[in-house]
Amino acid sequence: MVFPKRQVLGLVMITVFCINNIWAQKKDNRDATPFKSPKLVVGIVVDQMRYDYLTRFWSHYGDGGFKRMVGDGFLCKDHHFNYAPTSTGPGHASVYTGATPSMHGIIGNNWYDKENDISVYCVDDPSYNSVGTQGSAGQASPHRLLVSTITDQLRLHTQMRGKVVAVALKDRGAVLPGGHMANAAYWFVGGDEGKWVSSSYYMNALPAWVQHYNESKAVDQYKKPWNTIKKITSYRESTVDDNAYEGLFEGMERPVFPYDLPALWEANGGYDILRFTPYGNSMTTDFALEALKGEELGRDDITDFLAISYSSTDYAGHKFGVDSKEVQDTYVRLDIELEKLFEKLDKEVGEGEYTVFLTADHGAIPVPSYLSSNKMPAGYTGSLMGKQQFQDFLQYKYGGTELIKNISNDQVFLDQEVVKSLDLNPREIQEELARELLGYEDISQVYTAYQMQHNNFTSGIPYILQNGYNQKRSGDILYVPKAGYISYGKTGSTHGSAQIYDTHVPLLFYGAGIRQGSTTERTEIPDIAPTISVLLGIAYPNGTTGEPIGEVLE
Repeated sequence: MVFPKRQVLGLVMITVFCINNIWAQKKDNRDATPFKSPKLVVGIVVDQMRYDYLTRFWSHYGDGGFKRMVGDGFLCKDHHFNYAPTSTGPGHASVYTGATPSMHGIIGNNWYDKENDISVYCVDDPSYNSVGTQGSAGQASPHRLLVSTITDQLRLHTQMRGKVVAVALKDRGAVLPGGHMANAAYWFVGGDEGKWVSSSYYMNALPAWVQHYNESKAVDQYKKPWNTIKKITSYRESTVDDNAYEGLFEGMERPVFPYDLPALWEANGGYDILRFTPYGNSMTTDFALEALKGEELGRDDITDFLAISYSSTDYAGHKFGVDSKEVQDTYVRLDIELEKLFEKLDKEVGEGEYTVFLTADHGAIPVPSYLSSNKMPAGYTGSLMGKQQFQDFLQYKYGGTELIKNISNDQVFLDQEVVKSLDLNPREIQEELARELLGYEDISQVYTAYQMQHNNFTSGIPYILQNGYNQKRSGDILYVPKAGYISYGKTGSTHGSAQIYDTHVPLLFYGAGIRQGSTTERTEIPDIAPTISVLLGIAYPNGTTGEPIGEVLE
């Protein structure tokens, strides 16, 4: 068949066009970067946020905070801590290192340092001076953190051009996310000061913008009564306001709204009382936005990082309990703070130009006395050394209590010198003590250091304990209280266990490079840092054990 010249020319042109398109597409694919470089990453940790706070209070949230993140971002519904103890220090360290205490070494807020025979706090460091205050509140650094953080890796990747600033009411909520190389970490000093301070680890003097902010006494706007932001009768997701399961401020007879903070001020630590109210979160947002402006974060194409930890949710939970109207009001108001934060980021950095993740550092248990009053199995364990049965056992078996050096974070530390002097086999002592503790009614499981070191647990409680076990820092026996049982006061909630109410927390991603959607697949806290690393195209923190959550990324 012979085609007309015009038809042949047309076929040639179509062929050339298709070839050019194929080559152009290949070139586009070659030019496309396998990562997203937002101008700013904002990491948000909400202290003591259980996953169900997202769902329980959903109808009270506005459209611009949690709902914006869920609707336009990605929600991990089955997100868990995969280690214990579940506390603030280990939580922040694990979020930012992509590792567990077995690797990063932050095995508690406080722990017994068996090498130096002292009890230590996770970020205290007397080798540095306070900056912005005359007291010791600024003597802190990340020197006990054994590995790098996602913020460290960003600094290395950008040859120190990317800025890292961390903000929290608590020192550990700022120091650990900031990592070893942060430009700055700031935390709050209460009492009669009401200031944001830092450590000489980061700087020799507060920047002018921080000094100006402190001198402005901006925090004084929150020295005012605290009442529910919505009608208290609408808070049907929490228990009655006047109950026996909540702690009291000094000077109050009943834990009920409204709270006259000016009248309670002096008897409750001055500015420190604000920590236990939603105003502490408001102060955190205010200062974080000042940092955004003062440090010019997100102003160029080199990615910066702003780490924010909202601590008042934890203070309120400890004082009032997870079912209180005080906690519900704290979250309803936190949602407003998030909306305020996002609106400012839209304006200053640009919508679509920043990436946010939000999670928690641990969950919390409902007040056991409240649970037991509602026929749930729950109760209080008390101190292990306070148990006469345990003391009698030690006296009978080893001639006294000197064998025990320390008990903390549900771990027993043996005095190795006493072990040697008694010419005893350490493994046999561990097993003997484990058998004894397992017989106690309020303890459900017990494991030895030998088991932690010679097994590879892959699921359940022993898996969680092993991820929290650091060979150089952890104890000789690890025990697990029964579900619903805690060593704590009869009012307020706490945390720290390997139980699911302490491990299940939210994880939300939003913004540049993030897909819209959700997953019910299990994800774990150490997965956050490698996910952000993949997004940014930077190296993982050097102790990473987690894996990137592929569904999250575009």
